[in-house]
Amino acid sequence: VARAASIIKRGGVIAYPTETFYGLGADPFNERAVERLFAIKGRNFDKPIPLIIGKRENLDGLVTDISREAELLIKHFWPGPLTLVFHAASQIHRAITADTGKVGIRLSSHRIARNLATALPSGVLTATSANFSGSEAMNAAQDVLAAMGRLVDAVIEGGATPGGPGSTVIDVTAMPPVIIRNGEIPKEIISDKLRRI
Repeated sequence: VARAASIIKRGGVIAYPTETFYGLGADPFNERAVERLFAIKGRNFDKPIPLIIGKRENLDGLVTDISREAELLIKHFWPGPLTLVFHAASQIHRAITADTGKVGIRLSSHRIARNLATALPSGVLTATSANFSGSEAMNAAQDVLAAMGRLVDAVIEGGATPGGPGSTVIDVTAMPPVIIRNGEIPKEIISDKLRRI
């Protein structure tokens, strides 16, 4: 983790395990690193890049407001496979938000992902899946290495990840919050928690 964090601090891009699939990690505040991330994936700039934070406190400087509904979801489902979409703070690069003014963030339940974010000065790193755009996400380091090894600067071997449908994505800028993507946390459980407010 320390070596990977050092690479990211120098503007590099690495692959690392999360609670669902392997992700591509770069410094979201380094414009050149973000551009390289898009190039590696072959991703269009009209698609945003989600972020992972190391601690709940890291969220405050990344977003403009946190609603009661968002706080409830954070309390019940973080750390875990839940990405919340907030209004982005001005410091978030436009490429990360795809010019939407919004940013998706989660506190990962995977120890390596969380420790890697914590090891960075900002406490945050990119969390887009380690795959080429349009292809399936990967849940084994050797698969990432075979497909993308010549393009990234390092791959953290963290064993096989669970895979599955990916994180559940909820837009908490809308009232009531809107489920953008069904994922590991079923929408019925999310809806049940929100009904209790």
